[in-house]
Amino acid sequence: MPRHEPSFEVLVVTSSRQAQALVNLAESVAVLSEEIIHNVSPGHPAELLNRVSGVHVNDLGGEGHMTAIRQPISTGGVYLFLEDGLPTRPTGFFNHNGLYEIDMPNSGRVEVTKGPGSALYGSDAIGGILNILTSEPTDELSGRLQAELGSDGWQRGLVAVSGALNAQHRARLQLNRTQSDGFREEADYQRFSSSLRLDSDLTSQLQLKTLTSFGRIDQSGTSGLNQANFTNHPRKNLFHGDMGTRDVQAFRLSGELRYQLSESSEWMLTPFYRNNRSDLMPSWMLTYDPVLQSTRFSSYGLLTQFSQQISPDLNWTAGLDMDVTPATFREQQISVLMQGDIFVDYQQTGRTNYHFDADQTSISPYAQLQWFASEQWILSLGARYDWFEVDYVDQLDPSVPQQVGRTVWLRPESQRIRYHQLSPKAGIVWKLAANQQLYANRRHAFRVPSVGQVFRPGSSEDTTELKPVTAINHELGWRAQLHALRLDASVYDLQINDDVVTYIDGSTRKVTNAGQTSHRGLELMASWQIGEAWQWNLSGTFTRQKYRDFQYLFSCFPPVCVPPISETRNFEGFDVGRAPRQLWQSSLSYQPQSIEGLWLELEWQQVGRYYTDETNTNTYPGHDLFNLRARYQLGEHWQLALRLMNLTDKNYSSLTSNQVGSTDIDYRPGMPRSVFVSASWQF
Repeated sequence: MPRHEPSFEVLVVTSSRQAQALVNLAESVAVLSEEIIHNVSPGHPAELLNRVSGVHVNDLGGEGHMTAIRQPISTGGVYLFLEDGLPTRPTGFFNHNGLYEIDMPNSGRVEVTKGPGSALYGSDAIGGILNILTSEPTDELSGRLQAELGSDGWQRGLVAVSGALNAQHRARLQLNRTQSDGFREEADYQRFSSSLRLDSDLTSQLQLKTLTSFGRIDQSGTSGLNQANFTNHPRKNLFHGDMGTRDVQAFRLSGELRYQLSESSEWMLTPFYRNNRSDLMPSWMLTYDPVLQSTRFSSYGLLTQFSQQISPDLNWTAGLDMDVTPATFREQQISVLMQGDIFVDYQQTGRTNYHFDADQTSISPYAQLQWFASEQWILSLGARYDWFEVDYVDQLDPSVPQQVGRTVWLRPESQRIRYHQLSPKAGIVWKLAANQQLYANRRHAFRVPSVGQVFRPGSSEDTTELKPVTAINHELGWRAQLHALRLDASVYDLQINDDVVTYIDGSTRKVTNAGQTSHRGLELMASWQIGEAWQWNLSGTFTRQKYRDFQYLFSCFPPVCVPPISETRNFEGFDVGRAPRQLWQSSLSYQPQSIEGLWLELEWQQVGRYYTDETNTNTYPGHDLFNLRARYQLGEHWQLALRLMNLTDKNYSSLTSNQVGSTDIDYRPGMPRSVFVSASWQF
C-alpha cells in the first residue's frame, strides 16, 4: 500500500473504491469535505460544486441543472454521477438533471474527478465523475435536526440520526423534505429524499455496507425568456399550471460486501438494484412537437473487485461490472393551449408517437496496476473493456403512421444493437519533495449513444448505425502542500472524436459519428490558512474549446430568411458554443477568536464570456455574483445559520443560447437576492 504518507494527506476513494492518498494519484481530483458541505448547506448542487476549479453547474430552477466540466454547458451525457461509487443510472439513460436524484445536503463527502476516470469507470466518464459519498454511521447515538426558511416560500427540513444497533451493526437514517414556490411565476418545486445505511461487521474479516436510497422530485416547468422579458420581467414564466412539469422517482438498493482474505488482499462484491420512473413534458418541444414522455427502468447488477498488494511496491486491482436494465419508453402527443405568450394547458390527442422496450445488458472487465518504482516515482496502468447489448422492441402497431403533415416520428425496426469499447489508461507521479508532486496521464474514454438518440430519432435516419463517441485526455498537473498553503494546478488537452452530428443528405435528415472537438484548459486551486482566524480559497479556470470538424443542420425561416433555408454547414475552427472562457470562485472565511462559535464567509463567483451558439455570432458577457454565509454555535447543541445569495441582486442568466440560424436569444434568469435562515439541533 502507499508508503511514506505526509501528515497533511487527503484520502480519495473514487479512483479505486479504496482509500488512497491524493498525493499518489495521477489525476485531478477535488474533495469537498463534510465540514464544507455543512457550511455551504447547498440549496442547489451548483452552490457546492462551483467551488471546484473547472466545474460549472448552472441553476435551471428547482434543482434542475446542466453541467460543464472541461465541456460546454449542455445536456450531453459526458459525466458520471455516482453514489458511494455506484452509478446512479445505467449507461444509455443519462439525465443532465441527475444530481437531483442524490441527497447532496446530507452527504458526508463529495469527490470530483475532472476528465476521464480510472479503469473502474466506463461510458460517460469523459468530462468528469461526481461521487457523492454517504456519511458513516457513528458508534454513539448522535444526530442533527435542521429547519430552514427562505425567500419565495423556501422550506426545508433535514434529519440525520446515527448510532450502534448492537456490537456488530451501526445505522444512519437521513431525510430531506424541501419545497419552494420558486422565484419565478408558477415555478414551485418539491422534493422528498431518504437514505438508510447499515454498516455490519459480520466477522473480523467480513464487512457489509447496505445502502437504501429513495428520492421523489416534483418540479414545475420554467421557461427561457427573450431579452425584453429577461431585462424587465425576469420573474416571468411562460409555463403555467402543469406545462413543462416533471415528476421523477428514484430508488436504489446496494450491499457492499468486503472480505479481507489476508493482510494484502481483499474481495469486494456489490450487488445492486435500481428502479426509476420519470414523467415529463419536455419544455423545449412545446413549440414544435408537444408531447408527454414516460420512462421506466429497473436495473439488476453486480460489481466485483479483487485487490492485492503483491509486494511493498506493487499493487493491482481487477474486477467485473455487470448490469441488466429492462426499460420502457412511451411518448404521447398533446395539443397545447396558449393565452398570449403563456402556455396554460394541454390535452392529449390520442396519438402515441413512440412506445418501445429497450433492455440493456453490459459486461465490463477491468484491471489496473500501481507500481511505486522508487521513493519519487509512481506508475499506474489500467484498461477496461465494455460490452453492451440493447434489445429494442417496437411496441406500436405497424399501422401507426410515422408522419402526419410535416412532422415525422421515424421508428426503427425491432432489433438488437451491440457496442464494445477498450479504454486504456496510464499515469505517472513524480514526487519532487515530501510536499510537492508532478503528475501526468493519458486516458481514453467513450460514451455510448443514449437510448433516446438511437430509438427516438424524430426525422433523423440511420440512428441505429451510431457508434460510441470516443475521447483521449492528456493532462499535466502539479500539487503542493506548503504548510498553511495548498496549491493544485493542471493543464489538459481533451480531444473528442466521433461525436454525433446531424446533416442533410439531399432531402433526408441524417445523423452520424463525424464531429470532432478540442477542449483545452488550465485549472488552478489554492487554499491558504491565514493565521487562526482567516482562510482564503481560490479556484480559477481558463478554457479554449474549438470545433475541429463539426457539421450542423442550419435552418432559417421567414422573416429572417426569405426563402427559408435548410442546409448543412461546418463549424470547423469556430469556438464551441456555450463554453465560458473563464470561471472563477473565491471565498474568504473568518472565525474570530473573540466571538467563539461564529463563522463568516464572503464568496465571489464569476462566469466568463461565451458564444451563445455554434456560429459565434452572439455572446453572453458573463456575470459576477457575491454570496454571504454565517453560522453561530449557541452552546453545545444549537446552531443558527444564514445564507444571503446574490448580495447585489444581479440580474443574470444561468444559460444564454439560441438556435443556429435564429436571432432570438433565450435567457434563463438566475436567482435574485435571496435570504435563507436555519436552526439546527445536534445531539
